[in-house]
Amino acid sequence: MTHARLRMRAAAAILSLLLFALARPALAEGPKFKVDPFWPKPLPNNWIIGQVGGMAIDAQDNIWVFQRPRSLTPDEKGAALKPPRSKCCVPAPSVLVFNQVGDVVKAWGGPGDNQGYDWPAQEHSILVDNKGFVWLSGNGKDDSMVLKFTTDGKFVKQLGRRGPLTSSTDLTQFGEVGGFAFDAAANEIYAADGYGNHRVAVLDADTGAIKRIWGAYGKPPTDQDLPKYNPDSPQFGNPVHCIGLANDGLVYVCDRTNNRIQVFHKDGSYVRQFVFDAKTQGSGSTWGMAFSPLDKTQDYFMLIDGTNNVMEAVRRSDGAVVGSFGSPGRNAGEFHWVHVGAFDSRGNFYTGEVDTGKRLQKWVPAN
Repeated sequence: MTHARLRMRAAAAILSLLLFALARPALAEGPKFKVDPFWPKPLPNNWIIGQVGGMAIDAQDNIWVFQRPRSLTPDEKGAALKPPRSKCCVPAPSVLVFNQVGDVVKAWGGPGDNQGYDWPAQEHSILVDNKGFVWLSGNGKDDSMVLKFTTDGKFVKQLGRRGPLTSSTDLTQFGEVGGFAFDAAANEIYAADGYGNHRVAVLDADTGAIKRIWGAYGKPPTDQDLPKYNPDSPQFGNPVHCIGLANDGLVYVCDRTNNRIQVFHKDGSYVRQFVFDAKTQGSGSTWGMAFSPLDKTQDYFMLIDGTNNVMEAVRRSDGAVVGSFGSPGRNAGEFHWVHVGAFDSRGNFYTGEVDTGKRLQKWVPAN
């Protein structure tokens, strides 16, 4: 074959590829973010935080963090030992509240503050409702209760009691709740329940009574011992780790070790599911999700994947991943076991890490 003919074939092949690319629909890009390496500011009082169990944003755009003082190693809390082994540091209170610039504006709670209630063996989830109450849960051994406080840390109510797991159909106890969502219009709290139970539980926000429950596919929950990493599992695995409410009334539930998010109506009827990185093992790929207030039509949600240590922008219409940020690592803008995330009203995104990550980060919209 002559060189001229080869050049003609190569040119034709290139032209064919260009025409194919032009004929394909353009992939919509999801939201973009850049890390703010200076948030938060250094903690006061020689404090240090441990693993970040939960995060929430209140109506004033304060960032509420529910962290685990008992996850700190002896060298990290050296100043609190008797005798002290180092100048730094002292475990911070379990509940920390930051303002937009990263100052601590409020702090309370912890395993030593118990006054007539059962503090969680391991701090996990936090919710701030629109009536000035803070809801807390734990995922430690026997954390079968939910606690309600004022925003200043005054104890209000305990729902359930510390004790061994009962069953996913028990309406008086919880099973190590993994996440909360608040429906202000209905005055209801949705609980991803949890690390022990295999269900969604919906509570009356005043009385705390469980009004309805459901399992995977909207079926009655069971406590079957099912294999992990099965996106077609007939029931939720453990943990049922997050729950989110969309403006259109759909409920999104993280079935973490089955690598899926299932979608429901508020009455528990099943709509659909999205599977993410189905071959992910370990702790699974669906740790959390959140909607940005800047996305008025909620075309996307942010998926928190703590095993692969990445944030993924997911198109809600079909579950397609259309953007991502973050990667495994220890530097600013990287993650080690990113556990939770939340948006403020300005579209800033805040993340918290567990295991040895023990870190907060702030992500600013870059679109």
